[in-house]
Amino acid sequence: MDDETVPVYLGNNVRQLREARGLTQQQIAKVAGVPRPTWANLESGAANPTLTVLIKVASALQVSLEELISPPRTTSKFYAAATLPTRQRGKVRVRRLLPEPIVGLELERMELPAGASMSGIPHTPGTREYLTCERGEIELSESGRVWKLGPGDVVVFRGDQPHGYRNSGGAAAIAYSVITLAPPAG
Repeated sequence: MDDETVPVYLGNNVRQLREARGLTQQQIAKVAGVPRPTWANLESGAANPTLTVLIKVASALQVSLEELISPPRTTSKFYAAATLPTRQRGKVRVRRLLPEPIVGLELERMELPAGASMSGIPHTPGTREYLTCERGEIELSESGRVWKLGPGDVVVFRGDQPHGYRNSGGAAAIAYSVITLAPPAG
């Protein structure tokens, strides 16, 4: 590592780490206790920060000083469809869409052969579920109601109630479920 690459690494790392946290420069600068223009200079690679500033930045980003100035880690990773967790519930195949967990959120793809059905498992009280039909026809039963979904239709419902899914059409159906889990009580 030479004197010219350190500021570039620092700028790229600081920007990537901030963006990964979904924060603006103003927000993270406030957390770090440094002026926003100082943060902007760090991200541009034009800064020559003091050790005190670097320590504040590393602390705000929850990383080591070494990680701030090291060559950036790769931020992408490929997952083949076959490596994603899949489970079979009767004739219905359910595959997770995300390989890494996001606290409080589940995203799943459901493949329902013609005539197939599956009971949903009620989640913690306060959970919301979003079901969208991608292909075919899906019937969603929940809280005594039956919703008929075609391609592009969405139903938002309480995921903490008994519910079930059924392919009411003559061909395979694909649906996506987004579950926003409520935190457990207590």
